[in-house]
Amino acid sequence: MAYLFQLYNRIWSVASVQELLSIGYAVTGSVLSASVLQLVINGDIYFRIMAITWLLHIVLIGGSRFLLRIVNDQTLFQHQGSLKRVLVIGAGEAGTILVRSIKRDPHTEYNVVAIIDDNRHKQNLKLMDVEVCGKTKDIPRIVEEKRIDEIFIAIPSLGKLGVRKIYEQCLSTKVSIKIMPKIEDVMTGKISVNDMQEVKIEDLLGREEVKLDMDAISNKLMEKVILITGAGGSIGSEICRQVTRFKPTQVILLGHGENSIYTIYSELSENRDNKEVEFIPIIADIQDREKIFEVIQQYQPDVIYHAAAHKHVPLMECNPYEAVKNNIFGTKNMADAAHIFGISNFVMISTDKAVNPPNIMGATKRIAEMIIQNLARYSDTNFTAVRFGNVLGSRGSVVPRFQAQIAAGGPVTVTHPEMTRYFMTIPEASKLVVQAGTLARGGEVFVLDMGEPVKIVDLAKNLIRLSGFTEEEIAIDFSGIRPGEKMYEELLNKEEIQEQYVYPKIHVGKAYCPDEHVLMAFLTELETLDALEVKQRVISMANGQWVDIKMLIPKTIA
Repeated sequence: MAYLFQLYNRIWSVASVQELLSIGYAVTGSVLSASVLQLVINGDIYFRIMAITWLLHIVLIGGSRFLLRIVNDQTLFQHQGSLKRVLVIGAGEAGTILVRSIKRDPHTEYNVVAIIDDNRHKQNLKLMDVEVCGKTKDIPRIVEEKRIDEIFIAIPSLGKLGVRKIYEQCLSTKVSIKIMPKIEDVMTGKISVNDMQEVKIEDLLGREEVKLDMDAISNKLMEKVILITGAGGSIGSEICRQVTRFKPTQVILLGHGENSIYTIYSELSENRDNKEVEFIPIIADIQDREKIFEVIQQYQPDVIYHAAAHKHVPLMECNPYEAVKNNIFGTKNMADAAHIFGISNFVMISTDKAVNPPNIMGATKRIAEMIIQNLARYSDTNFTAVRFGNVLGSRGSVVPRFQAQIAAGGPVTVTHPEMTRYFMTIPEASKLVVQAGTLARGGEVFVLDMGEPVKIVDLAKNLIRLSGFTEEEIAIDFSGIRPGEKMYEELLNKEEIQEQYVYPKIHVGKAYCPDEHVLMAFLTELETLDALEVKQRVISMANGQWVDIKMLIPKTIA
């Protein structure tokens, strides 16, 4: 029976209930067999002897084998004082796996001393001999009472909003917080259950993962030729990655910075999953109209994602005509080429700074929107623009700057305590741009749902905490609002607001567009003005403040 139930080919040092049941089945089978033999030979069964025999075999066979598991559980004999005291959040399946894994690891540096769970039915119960001793609201008290060194979040279904709420509960504890890896990654062997992940700043935005319409995107991109301008930038390079997932035949990486284009070209072309895709690096400036026309005529892309732009507000305030040349005339070059050569789809990356812009950067992006809106009225090319706010980790954004300041010992400089911005991650923004491209019918200005605005000072405080410091150790200095900056960003002005969503996290804004002759006259005029006049005229035009009101009756397009 022992061979039948495979008692000799099991790893008893990690035995579980299933192994115990196997012992029971084997012993029971043996005793029943012996009883049958007794009946055949002696004509009777000695029930008491058989019962005692069954019990002794269970104890001796099971006990000897489960002793190995006890010996293997090193934490029973380990000096607990040398280990980090851990609070686990979550007494479900994931929490059980985590606690069991920690307790069985002979090289663990952790000692789970408490578990919390918001399920009232689990209160005061024990998991792997560790008590469930409270709910998330009790975190500060439990951390103090149990002298907790680290907190582990073991609730895969929690979502980023839940992570943020728990993080807020932990703010006063000054202990580090980590998240258990995804169960599927553990099960597939990608990482160990003990490879706890640090809470990242994007986890605290409370934004859940974007769900894409994969079929719609595949129909738009699969076996197509795709061109991305600004392909070496933060957004452009991520759009390249997202687009490549849908197996186009060619991806044209256009940018004027050779190092950034080389980096994204090397990354994509060396990825084994991209063998079926041809990547073509093009070093070109969108201000070079002749070169842009040459490239588009040669490759005839099916879709153009226009991400190239000057985006730094204070820098463009000092260099207004550079913003005009790149953001306005560069966009016009790209859009004109797309129209003339009959490109199917053109998606322009815009910004929330194009709404009621007080600065030259936002104003030039708004006029760039006008250019493609105007072309959409009569072109066979499907033109559209996509607006979103700040992206975490992009070049020149506050997050890398704050991280550098923290690494240098501080202080972290924030412009104003009430300054707020909308934030999303680079992958999320890029995914939604690709998705919006599938929804375009021509002339729309899509607006991405950025969630709730975030105070920059709160972002700084969270980064300081996540870096392992306190505000006493890393100070925050307020430097004052910089030229061209707004205290609060907007995604739509009052005239543009349209609440209905065309896709989760995407809706269409109503944005005015001047008549073609007015727009063309304005663009011609720009080439004759000096830097100061250019700045004033561009901002006025972007805000609908016309020099000669008779020239224009604003029109709206949905």
